[in-house]
Amino acid sequence: MFNHEPADYECPFCRLASGGEDHLTSQDDIVLRADRALAFVASRWWPNNRGHVLVVPTTHHENLYDLPAPAGHAVHDAVREIAIAIRHTYRCEGVSTRQHNEPAGYQDAWHYHVHVFPRYPGDNLYNTTHLPDPATAEERQPYVRRLRAHLA
Repeated sequence: MFNHEPADYECPFCRLASGGEDHLTSQDDIVLRADRALAFVASRWWPNNRGHVLVVPTTHHENLYDLPAPAGHAVHDAVREIAIAIRHTYRCEGVSTRQHNEPAGYQDAWHYHVHVFPRYPGDNLYNTTHLPDPATAEERQPYVRRLRAHLA
């Protein structure tokens, strides 16, 4: 229902959940693995919200409309854990979450996911129009280490 995933879509989040990697995300980026949810430091960063995390179900569901309740509950629980970990370790002053459905809703990856952003006064998160080049693995690692240490 309300699906836009191309027939030949190779899902990067399913690849990551099954142990694979690609040019943007590696197993080293994962900070939390639960029974039905996975959280990792995203490679696409907003300029003033570095180290934001994506939380995904470990099974493929394109969007909120397709998401079964058990997977949704697992993602929500992981989002909460990640938000608390970000708040404790990033020296931010708040956290925002964001989730998109369908092209008109700004969805561009065809696997349900929730963004968890560290927030700072005046960070301009919702008015950012240009994203910089993806963060390198080396740039992501300090955030991964902080989150893993807190979640351990």
